[in-house]
Amino acid sequence: MRKNKHTSDAIISGVIKVAGFSSILFIGLILVFLLREGVPILFKVPLNVLFSTTWYPIEGYFGILPLFLGTILVTIVAIIISLPFGIGTAVYISEIAPGWVKATLKPIIEILAGIPSVVLGFIGIFVMVPFMRTFFNLPTGLTGLTGAIMLGLIAIPTVVSIAEDAMNTVPDSYRQAALAVGATKWQTIWGVTLPAAKTGVLTAVMLGVGRALGETMAVMMVTGNAPVMPTKYDSILRPLRTMTATIASEMGEVAQGSAHYEVLFFIGIVLFLLSLVINIAASSVSMKQRARSERILS
Repeated sequence: MRKNKHTSDAIISGVIKVAGFSSILFIGLILVFLLREGVPILFKVPLNVLFSTTWYPIEGYFGILPLFLGTILVTIVAIIISLPFGIGTAVYISEIAPGWVKATLKPIIEILAGIPSVVLGFIGIFVMVPFMRTFFNLPTGLTGLTGAIMLGLIAIPTVVSIAEDAMNTVPDSYRQAALAVGATKWQTIWGVTLPAAKTGVLTAVMLGVGRALGETMAVMMVTGNAPVMPTKYDSILRPLRTMTATIASEMGEVAQGSAHYEVLFFIGIVLFLLSLVINIAASSVSMKQRARSERILS
């Protein structure tokens, strides 16, 4: 009996290890594929052309700078929109809402997280675009702000779900100790619960950033897809284009092995590196927070 138990434990442990190493292997293979297809552009197009401000590949202008800045601008505004609503909703569900409200909201949020982005893109076209055009008195509602709002709405369920789970893992003894020394409910939430769940909340933020950064269909449908430099003060209210939208809209039209084909893969490498930097930053902060907590406990 004991031998069978040890055997089953070893099998399960082996399966888990294989799954973990497989994830690393798949990511490595993706990176190798991107490098194989995208790096050759560096030997065909000068860097000053590749990082210029003009994207018109038919005429040989491969400047990815407007695409990069458009992606960063839309992502930053989307996170500014999603974080207050996402973390606030997570705090409400975890710490304030009665049981029946929590049981109702949690499944709804999980369902919202699974809605296809193309559906949200259609909602953006028929609802958000006319509203933005009328509200700001613009020539078109296909703007960076419209895309940022849609991305914010897409990221909110992810932030809420992960942050709420993180706050639920905080021991009740922390809350009881804070209340026992005279802290109010809100002081306990903002001074005890959130700091204790900081690592999980940070993970939720990073996943939200990753969701906004990698989103394609919704942002492609509502931003206007104009590869212009977002350098003016009102650039967020003008059409722009992101890197993901560029890959999705142009990859099916290029000849394999051409410079245009390779520069699209180079854009994919840039996106991969952006996601890597975000994850490394999140891991670094998480490790520092964990080390600080261990020092306090010791």
